[in-house]
Amino acid sequence: MSNTFTCRTCGKTFTVPQAALDKYPSWRPARCRRCRDDAEAATIPTAKAAGGEQPLPSPATRADDRCAPRSQDHVAADGGLAGIEAEVRARHTAGPRDGVFTDGACSGNPGPGGWAAVHVQADRILAQASGGEPRTTNNRMELSALIAGFGMIGPDEEVVVWSDSQLCVNTINEWAPAWQRRGWRRKGGEIKNLELVQELYALARARPRAQLRWIKAHDGSRWNEYVDAVSTWRISAQRGGR
Repeated sequence: MSNTFTCRTCGKTFTVPQAALDKYPSWRPARCRRCRDDAEAATIPTAKAAGGEQPLPSPATRADDRCAPRSQDHVAADGGLAGIEAEVRARHTAGPRDGVFTDGACSGNPGPGGWAAVHVQADRILAQASGGEPRTTNNRMELSALIAGFGMIGPDEEVVVWSDSQLCVNTINEWAPAWQRRGWRRKGGEIKNLELVQELYALARARPRAQLRWIKAHDGSRWNEYVDAVSTWRISAQRGGR
């Protein structure tokens, strides 16, 4: 089920899944995605770089670039990410204002899943990515989010990557080094989601100044709540907005 809205800029109609409106009852989208993207493109910030100033890609563009290898139905609801951000900013004020925040979620285990990652500096989004799979597990979504998050940062960048999955944090920080020394074997049996663990561990090792830390879930931390909301949104997308 979807609701239809009229864009205040171009006058065209666009739809938003009812699940999104139920999750964010105070949000009423005012612009279609095309007009929102055009407005963002007109105000793209610049970053100092060798040889002068270069434009930073918009979050939507960077999400496309970062996540192309993985299954992801881009948010169908025009203006959806902007609406989620506005709602989370209004509701949540706690937590760090800098770093990379990641989260994954699943409806059923296995079941339709979603993941999200966002790179924030001074409470402003620099880049974000999200995706989902029609049948997956919660741990796979958490690992996928972390892979996307580490992919957003450079090899020499000093940044904290936050995850509310203690299992994933412990896997990379404590257990993976020993597993690698043993040829990717563990004493207790098989390593679940081995290909994702190996990919994430390689990314983390290639970024020695990045720290992976645990953050408590559903505790009012603004950007953890944001990636949680986007992950849930992606689950809705996997269900076709039902």
